[in-house]
Amino acid sequence: MIFLRLVALAMAGAVAAGVAEAQISDGIIKIGVLNDQSSLYADLTGQGSVVAARMAVEDFGATAKGMKVEVIFADHQNKADVGANIARQWYESDKVDVIVDTPNSAVALAVNQITRDKGRAFLVSGAATSDLTGKACSPNTIHWTYDTWALANGTGNAIVKTGGDTWFFLTADYAFGHALERDTEAVVVKNGGKVVGKVRHPLNTSDFSSFLLQAQASKAKIIGLANAGGDTTNAIKQAAEFGIVKGGQNLAGLLVFLTDVHGLGLPTAQGLIFTESFYWDMNDKTRAWGKKFAERDRGIHPTMIHAGVYAAVLHYLKAVDALKTDDGTKVIAKMKETPTDDPLFGKGTIRADGRKIHDMYLFEVKKPAESKGPWDLYKLRATIPAAQAFRPLDQGDCPLVKK
Repeated sequence: MIFLRLVALAMAGAVAAGVAEAQISDGIIKIGVLNDQSSLYADLTGQGSVVAARMAVEDFGATAKGMKVEVIFADHQNKADVGANIARQWYESDKVDVIVDTPNSAVALAVNQITRDKGRAFLVSGAATSDLTGKACSPNTIHWTYDTWALANGTGNAIVKTGGDTWFFLTADYAFGHALERDTEAVVVKNGGKVVGKVRHPLNTSDFSSFLLQAQASKAKIIGLANAGGDTTNAIKQAAEFGIVKGGQNLAGLLVFLTDVHGLGLPTAQGLIFTESFYWDMNDKTRAWGKKFAERDRGIHPTMIHAGVYAAVLHYLKAVDALKTDDGTKVIAKMKETPTDDPLFGKGTIRADGRKIHDMYLFEVKKPAESKGPWDLYKLRATIPAAQAFRPLDQGDCPLVKK
């Protein structure tokens, strides 16, 4: 009898230990939105990503499930050292469980390594470099929304195949721009095109005149803008002043966001062709979510980065709920093995290298006469199926992928 009682006590202790191990650390799931809150990427990420993360927490029903979730945010100022310091403080002192968004590839690559070292979770929506699922892939990171390979594959392919076979690159001089230029050049060359020149500009450049003059003098059919946000819109505006398009050359916006097009206005942006993974006016579900988002973000409609933050956080919370733990490495593994399903991207999967797989879309900016409202800006030219949208798994040199 005494023996049976001891066995029962031992079993109860083992069960209790297992439950304790699976509990949420400090009882709170803390989500840190790390992005640009004040500079050239603030409109396309910024507070909108904080809104998107909070909407995901609400729509998941965390409170009803008895889960305490807190969303905080910080401005990395587009500086890798600042972003790295915030990440360390969040993980070591502030008990942040997962960092999300993080536009600026240099910052994201730094946070990627710190997250791995600390055993937490990193959900990338804003950063573009395909190295995050290539040589820098991590068991603690998921790259959700898009990447430089997908942008090059979509936009670069489409333009070269319609006659744009000579290119000059105007490139942001940091990790993102370098990766976008590299991946697009590979597509151009593969399809029989030629790169006749390239020039690199500092991040957040206000005067593009010297760079545009070099591009104009190159006589390239296509001037590829391997930059984003304010850099892209400034380059496009100043190219119009120089009469570059009127002179017979065309601009390729290799990373263009809804807020960029809205800021430029349709008379300037009309005809631009680019690749994205989300547009608020795709279907009834995206329209309903987009309207709800705009009501919370000063009337601004969501970019694909905002959509990616929402969907990634939603899938993260599902994994935490299933595991009953916020252990970063375990949660990322669970996210990878669980098919994704959300109202913005639909059904999808996450590969071993951390790449989230879904359709990508080739859009064209509408002419002013085609638009029915201030955010009615895109028309769909082509859908790039999920199986073709991202770099093949065996071509990224990710150490997590078995050869």
